[in-house]
Amino acid sequence: MLAIGCDHGGFQLKKAIEAYLEERGIEYKDFGCPDETSVDYPPIAAAVAHSIANGECERGILCCGTGIGMSISANKVDGIRAAVCTEPYSTEMTRRHNNCNCLCLGGRVLSPEKALELVRIYLDTPYEGGRHQRRLDMIAQIERGEL
Repeated sequence: MLAIGCDHGGFQLKKAIEAYLEERGIEYKDFGCPDETSVDYPPIAAAVAHSIANGECERGILCCGTGIGMSISANKVDGIRAAVCTEPYSTEMTRRHNNCNCLCLGGRVLSPEKALELVRIYLDTPYEGGRHQRRLDMIAQIERGEL
């Protein structure tokens, strides 16, 4: 199960992503927002992030105007590795090396076509593990106040 959420700045992008997920037969849970009415993004980012952290959802996608506010908010939840991506290489590497579990996209900086390309890469790229796991373990140490 994939978690998805947006604020008003990412609403149109979220709708395009949901259509793409349905086309691919990927189940998702929509955490809002329901339309382009102005809404605060931190509670939506928190809901998506907590659904990933508690195992309800495997990964997530958050959309706002730039992706930045959503990523900052989601990364406050232990275990979340949210990354703002705007191009294919970073999207692939954040999955391969960082095991990114929450992709953040900007509805005001990406076309729907570019965003869907990044979503495909995010969904289809595996985590490599190996030497990268040591670094993710260090990130977890930071979350626990040990590093």
